[in-house]
Amino acid sequence: MGDRRDGGRKRVELGRLPAAGPLYRRALLGTLPGRGGRGDGTLPAVELAVGGVTVDRAHLAGYDRVCGFRLTDRLPATYPHVLGFPLGLRLMTGPGFPLPLVGLVHVANRITMHRPVDAGEPLDLVGYAEHLRPHARGRQVDVVLVASVGGTEVWRGVSTYLRRERTPDGGAGRDPAERPAPPAASARWRVDRQVGTDYARVSGDHNPIHTSRLGARLFGFPRPIAHGMWSLARCLAALANRVPEAYTVEVAFKLPVPLPSTVDFSATPEGGFALHDARTGRPHLTGALTQAAPA
Repeated sequence: MGDRRDGGRKRVELGRLPAAGPLYRRALLGTLPGRGGRGDGTLPAVELAVGGVTVDRAHLAGYDRVCGFRLTDRLPATYPHVLGFPLGLRLMTGPGFPLPLVGLVHVANRITMHRPVDAGEPLDLVGYAEHLRPHARGRQVDVVLVASVGGTEVWRGVSTYLRRERTPDGGAGRDPAERPAPPAASARWRVDRQVGTDYARVSGDHNPIHTSRLGARLFGFPRPIAHGMWSLARCLAALANRVPEAYTVEVAFKLPVPLPSTVDFSATPEGGFALHDARTGRPHLTGALTQAAPA
């Protein structure tokens, strides 16, 4: 492990990606009384870096199957997020991170693929947090992950997390307008209960709200919910024939997908897409895919 200054942040070079299990245990211990100080309310000026991360093709194939992608050596846009997920966990469970990991809600994601990435290309990964800011329901923060090949950025992902907290206005500012009618469905999918544990296995995200009825109930959900990044990946798999060589996909996660459930997927010629509850029409996810200039 080494460190240096880069762009105003202290870069910490790790010899390998951290293991997710101990980081989750650290996060759970931090919820106990008297444990887990949260620093001074600002984000640590640090970024974590790991060089030469290689793709296990068997793992990639397992991920493709769980999310509905075709089995190829080209990485889906959501796959580098899975590779670098332990860096985000390490950042958010660090002693100076101002928001506790347990209870954070993944509310939005933006991914840019600058070019296709092959499974045989080793990736250099860098992760950091930025833009801690107030929100009508608490505070938000962006966790950024960048993947490079040979010194050139090929992929960038920004995950936005919300910490629900009491605010002076009591959460004012929420849109009181009636929910618009959902668009016509392009496809209807049955999302089985097993999706939670299957995606946890291939992503390393073993948050119990996705895999355990008891864990889900502890956080106010009557039954486990699907990972937001699985929902995004499943939508991108359905859009595979429309995806250009370089593109940006932005998504807002609305209401969670309970497991099991049936959802309607819709897409527009302009690149918009959405996921709604098949029975009630309530929105789970809305997104847009736009062509991007190559890096």
